[in-house]
Amino acid sequence: MTTPSIDLPLAEQVLHRVDDRGISWITLNRPDVKNAISPDQRDRVIGLLADASTDLGIRGVVLGANGDAFCTGADLRASRPAAPRPDDAPARGVGEVAKLIREGAQALISAILDCEKPVIAKVGGTAAGIGAHIALACDLVVAAEGVRFIEVFVRRGLVPDGGGAYLLPRRIGVQKAKELLFFGDDLAAANAAALGLVNRVVPADELDAAVEEWAERLATSPTRALALTKWLVNRSLESDRATAFHEEAVAQELNMSTVDANEGVAAFVERRQPTYRGW
Repeated sequence: MTTPSIDLPLAEQVLHRVDDRGISWITLNRPDVKNAISPDQRDRVIGLLADASTDLGIRGVVLGANGDAFCTGADLRASRPAAPRPDDAPARGVGEVAKLIREGAQALISAILDCEKPVIAKVGGTAAGIGAHIALACDLVVAAEGVRFIEVFVRRGLVPDGGGAYLLPRRIGVQKAKELLFFGDDLAAANAAALGLVNRVVPADELDAAVEEWAERLATSPTRALALTKWLVNRSLESDRATAFHEEAVAQELNMSTVDANEGVAAFVERRQPTYRGW
């Protein structure tokens, strides 16, 4: 009998390796449940993204999945035991759902958005619910032909979580976001790319090579400059012009103290290719 993936050690449910270029590969590995993500898996991914932010040796992150689905949402069968409560207490206290969302789906999406290294989503199969939001929160999205993105919440009578109503309007505008969220229709990868939700769509047998190409470019890029650029772009969606210009100046000041910025300028003056170290 095959061991259910939920019974495997957590390190086998979410695979992780850092290659010799400094790329952190995070792979959901519960294909038997279409990579529906459990609380323990979620927390491991959050921790690995935090580690990537602080590890100077890591130059980028690739977030992917094994099997024919990227992630089909939260694994409701893998919920954690409820905290102890008095016998006469209600089954659900006021504020408990909000706390669950804050510490769960929202924390995961925030971990991707706030990671100080660029994150590539490698989407080889269906991305639904929080799975779609995991992909869309990444800095770059490479998807295989035939992949579908699904805002599945409305089909279950639910409000979107994991930042869906925050991410989508900022990516594709209010009207199109409402269409996807109101109807929950499948969105093909090619259509997602046309809307600007996906960077590249490639044949399934070329997905590995396409992601490897971008991972290699990240591994040789000025990592701190990319971190500050990511911060500026993400902040620009919330800022007025004065704030954006102030933060741009701050980012320039910070970046000019890095080894890579000085290497880039020196290489330009000396008419040679720069060698970036990542700090």
